Amino acid sequence: MIKHAKATDLDVIVSLATKTRENMLLNGLKQWTGNYPDRESFERDLKKDGLYIYKDGENIIASISILPENDEAYKEIEWLKYKSLVIHRVVVDPNKQKTGIGMELFDFAKQIGKQGNYESIKVDTHPDNYKMQGLIAKAGYKPIGYLSGINRLAYELVL
Repeated sequence: MIKHAKATDLDVIVSLATKTRENMLLNGLKQWTGNYPDRESFERDLKKDGLYIYKDGENIIASISILPENDEAYKEIEWLKYKSLVIHRVVVDPNKQKTGIGMELFDFAKQIGKQGNYESIKVDTHPDNYKMQGLIAKAGYKPIGYLSGINRLAYELVL
């Protein structure tokens, strides 16, 4: 079940993000370094009403941030549409990856985009994050370009 996160969920989300980041680093992926994503990132998303959790029973096993914005870093390339949602900080418990949760999160973002009459959904990922690139492609997103300012590949799904 996917639903809006609450302030009381933040400790679990941050712990899950830490676990995910450590797993990424163990596998040689340096997309998230230092303490990113940190509590403050998730608090900002929560205040903007854009932080969602995925629960399996009573356990939070994933989260996603879906925000109506065009990031400053996104201005360096030409996008297909401009009234867009942007997906950030997709976190899935490493023990639950490859079970379809990521696709459910992306499908959920698509539903929100359609309900809000957005034109597209944008997402970016590190050039070495092949798992996320596979998920993004499977979800129907098209490659748009390279964001040199943040070393990310950019994708967009026109709704």
